[in-house]
Amino acid sequence: MIVIAGAVIGAILGGLTAARRKGNKLDIAQYATVYAIALALLGLLVTILIEKALT
Repeated sequence: MIVIAGAVIGAILGGLTAARRKGNKLDIAQYATVYAIALALLGLLVTILIEKALT
């Protein structure tokens, strides 16, 4: 669940960042993808750490 939330939040933040910098549609898509991947990976690490701590 944390991974999915990270991906969605990352895509929104990336899209908004590119739009704020006056990027075209491809720039917005690229930023959204990169931010989504980065935050999904961060969410994956957090999930793993939580699981390890609970066992």
